[in-house]
Amino acid sequence: MGQVHPPFAFSAAVRVEAAHINAAAAPFCAVIGAGPAGLFAAEVLARAGARVVIYEHKPSPARKFLMAGRGGLNITHSENLDRFVSRYGAAAKRLAPFVRAFPPQALRDFCAELGEATFVGSSGRVFPASFKASPLLRGWLTRLAQLGVTFALRHSFLGFAQDGALRLRGPDGHEFSRAAGAVVLALGGASWPKLGSEGGWVGLLKAAGIEVTPLTAANSGALVRWSPIFRADFEGQPIKTVLLRHGEATARGDMVVTAKGLEGGPVYALSSRLREAAKTDGATTLLVDLRPDTSQVCLARKLSRRPPKQSHATFLRRAGFSKAEIGLLREAQPEGLPRDAEALATLIKNAPLKVSGVAGLERAISTAGGVAFDEVDADLMLRKMPGVFLAGEMLDYDAPTGGYLLQAAFATGRAAGRGAARYLGLLDATGQAGLSPSHLPNSRAPEASNKYSV
Repeated sequence: MGQVHPPFAFSAAVRVEAAHINAAAAPFCAVIGAGPAGLFAAEVLARAGARVVIYEHKPSPARKFLMAGRGGLNITHSENLDRFVSRYGAAAKRLAPFVRAFPPQALRDFCAELGEATFVGSSGRVFPASFKASPLLRGWLTRLAQLGVTFALRHSFLGFAQDGALRLRGPDGHEFSRAAGAVVLALGGASWPKLGSEGGWVGLLKAAGIEVTPLTAANSGALVRWSPIFRADFEGQPIKTVLLRHGEATARGDMVVTAKGLEGGPVYALSSRLREAAKTDGATTLLVDLRPDTSQVCLARKLSRRPPKQSHATFLRRAGFSKAEIGLLREAQPEGLPRDAEALATLIKNAPLKVSGVAGLERAISTAGGVAFDEVDADLMLRKMPGVFLAGEMLDYDAPTGGYLLQAAFATGRAAGRGAARYLGLLDATGQAGLSPSHLPNSRAPEASNKYSV
């Protein structure tokens, strides 16, 4: 069994001198990055019989995963699989084989194996019963330890040596090389860099001749230049149940006013479109429907009953509009709100906001861009670097929120882990174990799992 660390007690864990791991215990695989993609690749490899070390430059694993859990941990989505795959847009065809091989139900089964039942919310999104990431991660880390997976924390990836060995820096600042039979890179994108994904790998791979699409913010807030009065009065205020429109695309949900614009599920869903439009034209228009469940005709009829001397603010408050909603209407039409019922109804259903762009990587939920799919084969191995596999947000796809980000991380982590296992001779072309137990590390046979794990 590998070194067992008490869940989350990594500061007190036994130090791993990764440079001195017994190379004779082949086949050995290194996983770089301890997010969901890296953890799942490590599990697949360990079950296939590999000796696995996960190198992570932070003091504890899966920090961004835990951060996502603070909002309820939307693990996947329950919609039809064809529709699900289409959510990946331009990368849908490339990601489809991996998602179909490890679909949403498989991810729900995986959670159940770790003691976390899941349920489908009213929106079709799937959540763990606890609404938290921490119970799931605790169970997962315990199981990885039981499978013999070792963590080397506070270890930074520096690239590859001339002979192909990993170049690493340990927690004491000492640099060393480590030969590995296969490597899975799961270093993430560049969003929320303080949690670990810094995008430093881009230069390393580009220097090796790998095509990398520039990393940009995805699922991020829209930048709107509010008036000082609106910003002071309504920063942090929610605006419930809106429908946002940008061109032909729409998104519905709750949003929040921020100092620099808007955040929330429907904003994130349109952020890629807003980003590209603003990049091309300097700015773009986002339309806000404050009453998506009321037709414009019905709304105009209701607004036509206004007493002639009543102010806009009083009338709209009595009609059920919050102060933040009224303020947003004034921002959309600063020259003044119309008294005509038809015109006011039109504004409420189509309030135009000028968006200058989207928030940067430091606040984005995810990253667009990454290693071009043409650079990897069907097992996610880099064609120019045999034995090196990629998983998660390092790949060039742009997924919306709603469970699609985590599903892609798990699905590509599984694919990269299986690919590395095949490369090491642990699985044959059909996915069956390729070595007898006597040839496996520590003479340990692959451990049983559900049908999706290996």
